[in-house]
Amino acid sequence: MADTLYVPRLRTHYDDVVRAGLISEFGYKNPMQVPKLDKIVLNMGIGEATGDTKKVRAAAEDMERIAGQKPVITKARKSIAGFKVREQMPLGVKVTLRKQRMYEFLDRLVNIALPRVRDFRGLNPKSFDGRGNYAMGIKEHIVFPEINYDQVEEIWGMDVIICTTASTDDEARALLRAFNFPFRQ
Repeated sequence: MADTLYVPRLRTHYDDVVRAGLISEFGYKNPMQVPKLDKIVLNMGIGEATGDTKKVRAAAEDMERIAGQKPVITKARKSIAGFKVREQMPLGVKVTLRKQRMYEFLDRLVNIALPRVRDFRGLNPKSFDGRGNYAMGIKEHIVFPEINYDQVEEIWGMDVIICTTASTDDEARALLRAFNFPFRQ
């Protein structure tokens, strides 16, 4: 019950600052037209899982620490002999964040994890899909503060997909810029 009273910092920032800025920039007539964050999907593909399925469990534990909720183990849909993959073999983990957990993760991503990335020069501003969703890859999952570097056996990359309600890439780019996303110039 106490969780319902808590409002993440970025959600308050969206309600107070970002929404008004987007209305003035794009001239929305209806407040429901203003784009907002819908969900964040985290995906970690474990290629070495074909030889050792324990690696998927280890990745799931790390993903659970990063996301704050239990991930789903993704399985192969069909067998591919060339890759030594059989049907229903676990190959990775994914988790979908919404509402409070989504804003908390975004806050940690922008303010803690991305500045820890080695040789970070900014995010690619062209990684939008044409419908207002942004996808990015992180090469090392150890940039998140929840992961203890000394206890990690292997370092995996992960995909972060940020889904918005924006109808165009320009609207989504403006929304993410308002959340201090470090896009390359």
